[in-house]
Amino acid sequence: MEKTNNDSKYIQMTQTSIPKLIVQLSIPTIISMLVTSVYNLADTAFVGRLGTSASGAVGIVFGFMAIIQSIGFMFGQGGGSIMSRLLGGKEEKEASAIVSTTFFFALFSGIFLEILGFVFRGQLLTILGSTETIRPYARIYITCILIACPIMVCSFVLNNMLRYEGLAALGMVGLFTGAVLNIALDPLLMFGFGWGIAGAGIATATSQFVSFSILLSMFLRKKTQCTLSFSLIIWDIKTLGNICATGLPSLLRQSLAALTTMVLNTLAKKYGDPAVAAMSIVSRISMFIFSFGLGIGQGFQPVSAFNYGAKKYKRVRDSYKITIIFAECIIAVMSLVVFLLSDHLIGVFRDDPLVIAIGTRALRLQCAALLFLPFCMVTEMMFQSTGQRLYASLLSAMRNGILFLPSLLILHYFRGLAGIQEAQPLAYVLGVIPSIILLSRFWSKLPKEDEM
Repeated sequence: MEKTNNDSKYIQMTQTSIPKLIVQLSIPTIISMLVTSVYNLADTAFVGRLGTSASGAVGIVFGFMAIIQSIGFMFGQGGGSIMSRLLGGKEEKEASAIVSTTFFFALFSGIFLEILGFVFRGQLLTILGSTETIRPYARIYITCILIACPIMVCSFVLNNMLRYEGLAALGMVGLFTGAVLNIALDPLLMFGFGWGIAGAGIATATSQFVSFSILLSMFLRKKTQCTLSFSLIIWDIKTLGNICATGLPSLLRQSLAALTTMVLNTLAKKYGDPAVAAMSIVSRISMFIFSFGLGIGQGFQPVSAFNYGAKKYKRVRDSYKITIIFAECIIAVMSLVVFLLSDHLIGVFRDDPLVIAIGTRALRLQCAALLFLPFCMVTEMMFQSTGQRLYASLLSAMRNGILFLPSLLILHYFRGLAGIQEAQPLAYVLGVIPSIILLSRFWSKLPKEDEM
């Protein structure tokens, strides 16, 4: 029966119509991303009722959560890409070993990060860009996040593994349940129990534990092709290095995002808590728009990895082009709607005239620049899913650090707060140039004919 199921999955990934397959795999990931984004927005809105400083604290701690995500995505995307290509080559036993190695080393890393975070918590808040008025709120919130740190890392890993197996719907169940629970617990614990920002942190930690439990159960209940077991760990530095190197683009993308968030918060705090709160709100709304395109891209990745492993190169090319068209259309529509309603949307999260004024301009600039993002994002995802680690790492570093950080520092120097608002949009636009160059080189090397 297991052999039949594996054969059925191989046929699905290598023979199903590409538009149909991408839609099938994208819908669960889009829903997962949307629910997560809605949770982030709801969390920001609820905390915003506690005041501008509390709202800024969420933005401060978001930088640390990006670090947690970077580790989870490095292991999850790295191990998932290798696993999917092994499944495409019909090497199920080796794929299970990769899954187990990835999961447990991610768990060890999460525990290590948790310990470091508690030891250097005060210094960490300073690095993240906290002001003295924001610090008391941020300290409480980050404590809850640190407690949940190991399971948050592992949740990202498990969700990516399910997605790369073509089982995104199972991952959606875990993320959806956790996010809905978080949205329900936020007002109950914050206002019903009167716990304030501590309630928001406890709600997040609790929902993360529930999500993790559901995602882990998918492997323990044999809903997957691959097996998760401590006995299958490959205690080999070369294998671990391969997983980390393949996931390096994700680590760069998320860690550089965390770094730039810290720098942005540090620069923004010169203009007061309203500037920090406004930029935090803008990043959450932008992420909501981006989640549509990201969900489509994540649906594309298992198609790309599996077919590359099966040496069906035409399907890799075709799925790439179709994914860009899908993502561009959806992001264009969403960006237009948010652009037109920017001031009203900012006001929902914080009814402060200064926050609204700063946030509206930043959000409209982001909406315009997001139109350039699908091409860069899908190109980077294709490189990572096909094992082009250098190309994927270069693009990730370009868009999230090499282009963004200089833009942020230079524009801030010459234009002050306006420069902070303009830096991220400029980085999105400039990211198109290296994407075109690297894509041309990859297409020239990719065989035009299938080998099997």
